[in-house]
Parts: sequence; C-alpha cells; structure tokens
Amino acid sequence: MARRRKRKSRRRLEGRRILEAVPQFSIECGEDKPVTAARKYIHSEGITPPALLLVKRNEHTTDRYFWAEKGLFGAQYVEENHFLFPSLRTEEDEEEEMLVATLS
Repeated sequence: MARRRKRKSRRRLEGRRILEAVPQFSIECGEDKPVTAARKYIHSEGITPPALLLVKRNEHTTDRYFWAEKGLFGAQYVEENHFLFPSLRTEEDEEEEMLVATLS
C-alpha cells in the first residue's frame, strides 16, 4: 500500500526558515529535565534573546526550545506562530508594515 505524503504547512516552513538565522546552542540535559537544563544554561551563560536551544535528552531525542523576551517556548510552537514574536521580525516584514502604514 502506498504511503501518503504528509502535508507541509507553509506557515511552519516560513517559521523554520526564520529560526535558521537565530543563534543556536547545543547542550545535554544530564540529570535535569530538558526545560530545566535549558533554563539553567540560559542563566549561567547569560544568553540574550532570541536564541534556539537544542537540548539532547539521550542519543535518540533532542528537544528544541526558543528563548524569547517573553520566556522559553517550544520551537515547534514558535515555527507555527513566528509572527507573535517581535524579535523574529525580518526586514521584509518591517518594510511591509511601513508600506501599509503610509498607504493608510
């Protein structure tokens, strides 16, 4: 039986493209839970937003988190809702907003 291809969301693909430009940090969680390890790493290294943290849970699993001004979010959520995060605005978005403001 033929497998059906999974439909790719354009909005999520756009968010993924935007997140590629953000600085990334890779860490291992050790004994802590992945979110706790990410928060401790952010605090100890003094990382400023925006940043993407890749937290390795074990040899098979890596959790992705986005550090924003508003807090720590799952990267998949940010990919789908990148327009909610001002630090991810691209120059194209800003130019588009200026154009809309001048036309109004």
